[in-house]
Amino acid sequence: MTTLSDLSAPATSRLSARFTALKAEGRKALVCYVTAGHPGPSQSVALLRGLARAGADVIEVGVPFSDPMADGPVIQQSSQIALDHGITLARTLDIVQAAAVDVPIVLFSYLNPIIAGGSDALIRARAAGVDGVLITDLPVGADPTREAWFGASGLDFVRLVAPTTPLPRMEEISRHGGGFVYLISRLGVTGERATLPDDLPETVARLRVATNLPLCIGFGISTPEQARSAAALGDGVVVGSAIVRAAGQSVDEAVALVAAMRAALDAH
Repeated sequence: MTTLSDLSAPATSRLSARFTALKAEGRKALVCYVTAGHPGPSQSVALLRGLARAGADVIEVGVPFSDPMADGPVIQQSSQIALDHGITLARTLDIVQAAAVDVPIVLFSYLNPIIAGGSDALIRARAAGVDGVLITDLPVGADPTREAWFGASGLDFVRLVAPTTPLPRMEEISRHGGGFVYLISRLGVTGERATLPDDLPETVARLRVATNLPLCIGFGISTPEQARSAAALGDGVVVGSAIVRAAGQSVDEAVALVAAMRAALDAH
């Protein structure tokens, strides 16, 4: 049986190494979200590989959950489709392991599926090739024992920051995070939007004061143009609903969207 001692954390995580390399190259990170098992288990493996080839720097793999309260209709529907295919945390890890992509993987989940996975869930995640974890419903300080479990896992614990978060709270969140900070660009659920928030530059400026971690902006980024505008403010962007919607049409359509996002971020 694999134990944490068998999986001692590297001196520099793959997430940290990726952001360091991007900074040295003067490039911005493209973080892509997909739901494990959507649109189907075999397509999910092909999708992860396709996104890596198209230029994703980090891939967030969502664990399907029956009550995804922070997600909009597109990701909610993808989660239900995946659940209908019988996708659990264990099968999510099987998909990650089968894809074997050469970019960092962040397990994106609500708390319940991870707890249901058992006391060795994080050990198995690392063994499958996961580099970080993001838990949507575990705020800093809400459950110190559970947070310590994540902190001892050797996985980067990616934290969310809302635009309304006061500066002292931003600093506290950042101290307890790793890999990068995920800045939620607007309040509400995930989903595509026509424009970026007017106050986004001010929010980014406040967060820059609070943390030295790379800053990636997500929620509502759905076009290559929006991705480029948001990336100009941060160290990268997170794109989710637009990719999930495209994947519902075909893997090729999702991969083409990511390639267009990559081209927009790299354009000078």
